[in-house]
Amino acid sequence: MADFPRRYHITTFGCQMNKADSERMAGILEDMGFQWTETAEQADLVLYNTCTIRDNAEQKVYSYLGRQAKRKHQQPNLTLVVAGCVAQQEGEALLRRVPELDLVMGPQHANRLRDLLEQVFAGNQVVATEAAHIYEDITKPRRDSQVLAWVNVIYGCNERCTYCVVPNVRGVEQSRRPEAIRADLEALAAQGYKEVTLLGQNIDAYGRDLPGATPEGRHLYTLTELLYFLHDVPGIDRIRFATSHPRYFTERLIRACAELPKLCEHFHIPFQSGDSDLLKAMSRGYSRERYLRIIDTLRRYMPDASISADAIVGFPGETEQQFEKTLSLVEQVGFDLVNTAAYSPRPGTPAAVWENQLSEAVKDDRLQQLNHLVNLKAAERSQRYLGRVEAVLVEDQNPKDPTQVMGRTRGNRLTFFTGNIAELKGQTVAVKITTVRPFSLTGEPIAQPVAVC
Repeated sequence: MADFPRRYHITTFGCQMNKADSERMAGILEDMGFQWTETAEQADLVLYNTCTIRDNAEQKVYSYLGRQAKRKHQQPNLTLVVAGCVAQQEGEALLRRVPELDLVMGPQHANRLRDLLEQVFAGNQVVATEAAHIYEDITKPRRDSQVLAWVNVIYGCNERCTYCVVPNVRGVEQSRRPEAIRADLEALAAQGYKEVTLLGQNIDAYGRDLPGATPEGRHLYTLTELLYFLHDVPGIDRIRFATSHPRYFTERLIRACAELPKLCEHFHIPFQSGDSDLLKAMSRGYSRERYLRIIDTLRRYMPDASISADAIVGFPGETEQQFEKTLSLVEQVGFDLVNTAAYSPRPGTPAAVWENQLSEAVKDDRLQQLNHLVNLKAAERSQRYLGRVEAVLVEDQNPKDPTQVMGRTRGNRLTFFTGNIAELKGQTVAVKITTVRPFSLTGEPIAQPVAVC
């Protein structure tokens, strides 16, 4: 390894799954003797972990790559790696577009980074995009936080939403064994981590690919069973999970979350559109009415639960009336947060070749309208925190004010208050909320005991 580059930089685009993959790949690189550096220009190995769910994210990758490709002409020992979903989608075509690349690897190969780099250092240009079984990871991730940690529980997705490229690039569902997941949580607790987010592209599908069923035909392994199995890991104070699919979000799962004290009252349940006909065209597998029943059930069990979602505007054929139904759903539910996007045609998806595409002007106008409403409703939802005492798990210093620390409530609302990060990091503090904003809070710490969960 003495002759190999020693400094690395990873830039991550996209979802929490990509962030978790980047942490695992960073762990592999550090195990190989590499040292992290803050900027790509200082690195001997530059890795872009890419996202293809939106065209603008994909184009940004090419822009970054272009700069590094030019740099490689002056520094031939620079190693360039493209990982993630763009790598999987484009494969060898990436090498034709950017011949300076050394390694192109899909997300299913993140755990194989060491082996693939050894091939590169032996003088090969490598493409690893074939379907692969994701073996249990024995590396230690280089985690970005000392308080919060991601833990993958299921990889891939078997859904076939007509707009979504994820199943094409992340492969079929592969659930990890519950014992391996619990071992991860126990190791994290031993390292002092307090909060864990269980990750899956479609986490509610957890376990359905694992062997075993009851005599009645019910799967032995479900997300609900997994939550009960993980809940008593000592040292872990909070558990979250994402991302949910309304098709599989059951009352049984909701009841488990209400019964288990460590499960945070925050749920991310994408709805994508408020119109049932458009949802059918998207192949989402549920109706507007079904989605609203889920929200009603959630609030019956946990009235104060925070609910976030994803929504798409400008899907092919979306009429003004159908868009209005998306607005009315946002108005009716009152989300704490909605991640919004204008529809972006993705290669290899059915909707990309439909003839009833909407103009960019229409999509932009609808996105602005939706964002305005989302901000209004988020501001309304924030009002319920004013004057309340919230349990805040301290994560870090406020980068804009060194006299403040920041953390999150159980409902996942970012909260700032005066404090010393050296004393408070990883602590759960009772904070009286004095200022509310649409997506964050400010408060004052108060001297009272606070239950960690």
